Amino acid sequence: MDRSLDLLDAKAKDLLFTGARTANTFADTPVTDAELSDIWELAKWAPTSANSQPLRVLYVRPGEGRDRLLKHMSEGNRAKTAAAPAVAVLAMDTRFHEHIPTVLPFRPELKDVFAADDAKRTGTAIFNATLQAGYFILAVRAHGLAAGPMAGFDPAGVDAEFFPDGRYRSILVVNIGHPGENPWFGRLPRLEHDDVVQWV
Repeated sequence: MDRSLDLLDAKAKDLLFTGARTANTFADTPVTDAELSDIWELAKWAPTSANSQPLRVLYVRPGEGRDRLLKHMSEGNRAKTAAAPAVAVLAMDTRFHEHIPTVLPFRPELKDVFAADDAKRTGTAIFNATLQAGYFILAVRAHGLAAGPMAGFDPAGVDAEFFPDGRYRSILVVNIGHPGENPWFGRLPRLEHDDVVQWV
């Protein structure tokens, strides 16, 4: 088996990172159910600790469901969310551990470890769902779509609206579509290498 890794070319790196931007306007071009399903089919392969995979995705289309979401968005994000062809509400599953025997079959006992430790279970869910949210944004970009991730919403309101049993807790809302007119704000600075990277 060939274990060598291919290097992404400059165009792919630009699509995912250096040229990618958060979209603030969206075109009317539809985003299909197949495209939205494919986003998750790609994002799911990225790593999580103990293969825990606590992220859950709720796609919200225009219409009654979108109206229910809009009332929980902050004022500055409401119009953008209303105009996006598709919106994903990303949430963490507080009972992700129930799937451990399936996703980590050689350590099924971890299900009981997480069940017995609320702090460990919650910390694992928050960290890994947030990690998966980053993967999700990259998967949106990899499918030639623009992502508009937003934390400007009322999580408690969204949870009561869409996840009333309390099992899922929303962490991010992501507008998805093709960029519209003047979609990008000016590129903000990034920290320099020496501000971030150390060597020992």
